[in-house]
Amino acid sequence: MYWKAVDHIARAVVGISSVALVLLVVFTGWQVWGRYVLNDTPTWTEKAALLLVLIVCLPMAAVGLRENFHLGIDYLTDYLGPKARRILKTANTVVLGFFGVAMMVESWPLVVGTWGRDIPLLGLPQGLQYAPLILTGGLIVLFMVERVWFLWMGDEMDPPLDVSRLGDI
Repeated sequence: MYWKAVDHIARAVVGISSVALVLLVVFTGWQVWGRYVLNDTPTWTEKAALLLVLIVCLPMAAVGLRENFHLGIDYLTDYLGPKARRILKTANTVVLGFFGVAMMVESWPLVVGTWGRDIPLLGLPQGLQYAPLILTGGLIVLFMVERVWFLWMGDEMDPPLDVSRLGDI
C-alpha cells in the first residue's frame, strides 16, 4: 500500500512538472511575442519563468533518482558480488537520503526568511523560490527509503525504461 502511494506521488510530480513546463513555454513565448511583435515586453513573464524552472527541474531530479535515469556510474558495482553490490548500493542510497534531509533542513531558513518579501512584478512571497528545495529534499528521502526497502527485501524495483529498445516497439 505504501509503495503504491509513493508511485502515485512520483506520477503526480511528473504531471505537475509537465504542466509547469507547458506554462514555461507559454510564458516564454508570450515574452518573445510581446518584445518583438508588440514592442511591449511583459516584465512579469521572466520572473514567472524562473519560478517555473525551479518547479520543473528540482522535483523531477528527485523522480530521476527514483527511476534511475540520473547520471550513474555502475562500473565498480558490476565487478562486485551480490552481497557487496547490495551493501554499496545501500550506502549510496543512504548518502542520497541524507542529502535530501540536508536539502530540507538547510532550505527551511531560506523559505522562512524570505517569505515576508514579495517577488518583484509577481506579488508572490519570495519564499516560493526556495520551497521546491524543501519539497525535493522530502521526495529524495521518501524515494531513498523506498529504494533501501527494495534492496534489503530482495525485491527488484521496476527497471527504468530501456531507451535503447524504443526502436523495437
